[in-house]
Amino acid sequence: MPKKVINTSKAPAANGCYSQGIVAGGFLFVSGQLPIVPSTKQKLVNESLAEQTKQVLNNIKGVVEAAGGSMNDVVKVTVYLDNMGNWDQVNEVYETFFEQNPPARCVLEVASLHYGFKIEADAVACLP
Repeated sequence: MPKKVINTSKAPAANGCYSQGIVAGGFLFVSGQLPIVPSTKQKLVNESLAEQTKQVLNNIKGVVEAAGGSMNDVVKVTVYLDNMGNWDQVNEVYETFFEQNPPARCVLEVASLHYGFKIEADAVACLP
């Protein structure tokens, strides 16, 4: 099964040995997205968790759209948090990206995230 690499300026550039996204078998696998503004490479470390969450989901959206899909095509999201006690703040923003038929989801608390971020997320989409 061939795979297609997805690269877009609407998400942070891959900074290592990985791709922003891979399409294989009709699915898009989006690499973990951090709260980095793609156009400026600004890291939202000191921003609120809500702002970091919004940026992470916008980055996922950028990769999904670059592959020809929309957020309605996302079937699975994994969210990594530095503090599970902050889940309500994340969920408020998350709901605005998935208003109808939200994808399956897994939320994990981790010891730390790259650059001191509060959140990271990856996704899988079933492309049209």
